[in-house]
Amino acid sequence: MTLLRSAVGTLTAAALAMGVTQLARAQSFTDAQRGELEQIIKSYLIAHPEVLEDMTAELTKRQQAAEAEKHRVAVKQDGETIFNSPRGVTVGNRQGDVTFVEFFDYNCGYCKRAMTDMLDLMKSDPKLRVVLKEFPVLGPGSVEAAQVAVAVRMQDPSGAKYLDFHQRLLSGRGQADKARALAAAKEAGLDMARLEKDLASPEVKATLEENFKLAEDMGLNGTPSYVIGDQVVVGAVGLEGLTRKISEARCGKAAC
Repeated sequence: MTLLRSAVGTLTAAALAMGVTQLARAQSFTDAQRGELEQIIKSYLIAHPEVLEDMTAELTKRQQAAEAEKHRVAVKQDGETIFNSPRGVTVGNRQGDVTFVEFFDYNCGYCKRAMTDMLDLMKSDPKLRVVLKEFPVLGPGSVEAAQVAVAVRMQDPSGAKYLDFHQRLLSGRGQADKARALAAAKEAGLDMARLEKDLASPEVKATLEENFKLAEDMGLNGTPSYVIGDQVVVGAVGLEGLTRKISEARCGKAAC
């Protein structure tokens, strides 16, 4: 085992992290040899604990790469529905060169702050097309509010009243639910009789099911989440982060 001890002693952290398992499997060791090998590795790790940090960093890197690949595949597979489904609400420049899709929940605190980022982007970027998708993951009140939002969309093809409703409900205080959503719709000037009728339409359920299916395909489990170009962005990354992703989608660089 002298040569083995020497070999392990000269391994880099990365090589040790990736090679120990393969080494153990590739060789036919006696129980005594396996025990010595395990002791060698244990001693090395105790003497070089930074290896564990390197291993964690490598694992995180691989997990992020795998997640990014899953996102790219899902966006390619579901792209038409993500970007162009009639069940999404389109605002901003409908002929824009970059589409910015946001999945949100009316009871998401981060979504409230992210709404300001979205509005600022629409003001500063006249070429930006924005698509809003209800993704109620925070309980029954969120589902009720999202159902009303879908009914609002059904009578407002322009998206203008929806955006007014959206801002009123998302910026309001307290828990969003059906009562608060209906109040926001009334303030935004929606036809309330038609709204109540549309709430009973199968389209409401179909819209939310479509959004949840897209989110599932992309592995989204929180809000806000975005699709910008072929990239999926999870979490409220702020105005600067969103601006960078939009530029990457537009010209392949962090700033065009």
